[in-house]
Amino acid sequence: MPRLIFLQVLMLIEAVAIVALYQVFSDFECRQTDLFVLCRGIRLGMVLGLCVAAGFALLLYFQPSLRTGLVDRADADHPASRQWGAVHLAGLVLIVAPTLLLSQGQFVDYAGPFLSALAVGGLAALVGAALWLMPAPAWRNWGADHARTLLPTIAIALAIPTLAWAISLALNWFETLQIVTFYGVAVVLAILGNEVFVNPDLETIGIVDFYVEVAESCSGIEGLALITAFMGIYAIVMKDDLRMGRFWLIVWPAALFLSFLLNIVRISVLILIGAFVSPELAVNGFHSFAGWLSFTLLALLILTVVNVLPGLGTSEATADRKARPSWTSDAAPAFIVPFLAFMFSALVVHTFSQTPEVWYGVQVAAMAAALWVFRKPVLALARDFDLIAIGAGVVIAIGWVITAEPAEPYESLAEFTTMALALWVVLRVIGTAILVPIVEELFFRGYLFSLIDDGSTWRRVAAIVVTTAGFAALHSRPVAAALAGVIFALVLLRRGRLFDAIVAHAVANALIAAAAVGTGQWSLI
Repeated sequence: MPRLIFLQVLMLIEAVAIVALYQVFSDFECRQTDLFVLCRGIRLGMVLGLCVAAGFALLLYFQPSLRTGLVDRADADHPASRQWGAVHLAGLVLIVAPTLLLSQGQFVDYAGPFLSALAVGGLAALVGAALWLMPAPAWRNWGADHARTLLPTIAIALAIPTLAWAISLALNWFETLQIVTFYGVAVVLAILGNEVFVNPDLETIGIVDFYVEVAESCSGIEGLALITAFMGIYAIVMKDDLRMGRFWLIVWPAALFLSFLLNIVRISVLILIGAFVSPELAVNGFHSFAGWLSFTLLALLILTVVNVLPGLGTSEATADRKARPSWTSDAAPAFIVPFLAFMFSALVVHTFSQTPEVWYGVQVAAMAAALWVFRKPVLALARDFDLIAIGAGVVIAIGWVITAEPAEPYESLAEFTTMALALWVVLRVIGTAILVPIVEELFFRGYLFSLIDDGSTWRRVAAIVVTTAGFAALHSRPVAAALAGVIFALVLLRRGRLFDAIVAHAVANALIAAAAVGTGQWSLI
């Protein structure tokens, strides 16, 4: 299912980038403009889009017949796909354009054009992506075939914000959840050794010189709504295979409790960031989609666990699930998920730390976990070692090292103890020499290259150009990285083995890491 998976991965990366651009790295607030209703409407549209996308993902994951029907239609190319792809690209340009043309302060001065660009660009990007995947008649036929499942799912997803508002009215009458959240955050911060300032009358809590108001919007009501709605969607999809009594009486309350705990942890982390890292990042975190996104991911994680728990499914469903091959044995997600884990962990580290190099271990853990989950299809790639591939890695390493310009050492490492520095070096070398080559080659030369290349000369050249450009964009030295990307692609094509490209990449990175260890010039890697 390359076409569908490509679109899913692309839109996930785009969504994360847009949220980071306008929520994490921007201090723009709707209340700063005279177009408050329009601004909040756009924000509500993004929230509704997130809810519908998550509900859609649930259907595709847990309903094989629905997924198969979509895949069959999506893989059939259609004449207008390029034009709609251009519409999607134009929409992205409109979304990003304000950050290139306006300063942060001018977002308020030119709020009308700014918000209009976001609204029109978002709509164009969404419609263009959908119609690039397959034409409108195909969507209409697919929707008609699965209307009994799709319509309730979309209705529940669109009702999530309203459900959150209704729960808010019910619970805020007693202010129970808000008060418990307030004191729960105070307990977490105190356990971590902080002197906590609390003012229950003003609902204010903080440490050091950073204080926040835990109002009703911070009480975690959105989490309760999201958990309830997604579990409702899951119950609809799995109605014939699920023991409803156990699901709603045991799993649902446990999921709500986990959502409540996650919200306390989220607020505590943001206060710690505001006190010790960056007040601006913390404030943006409170007013961003971090809450909706984290609760959505929690809901999807819970339902993934529920799907494999014994005792919740009927005996026939359990036997059928055991007979199906595990999704972790599928090569398509194995080539994509580790790269997404690598990119998402990098985004988190660079967002919440002014010294991201210190937290490289987080990225190592994310990559290692993803590769372990998909170890079967990854290990199946192993072949005999090719001397040409090894030699290519050596050449790349030599060129990378001798063309590197001297850089300032990481000042953050100067505060490390000897043991901490040794651990950091070990993790850095493991990540650079082993994990990164596997993760990047799986995605660029494994998934993306094969998606473009069909054996013809022009498609093969396009595959080399696109994968090389994407690979170069990830590195601080794009020209050198582009040359390396071309060599990795040629190594792949020589014998048609992805393992050879992984070996070349690993050899190059291992030698570069050795040079970094020997010289202390960590900017090499």
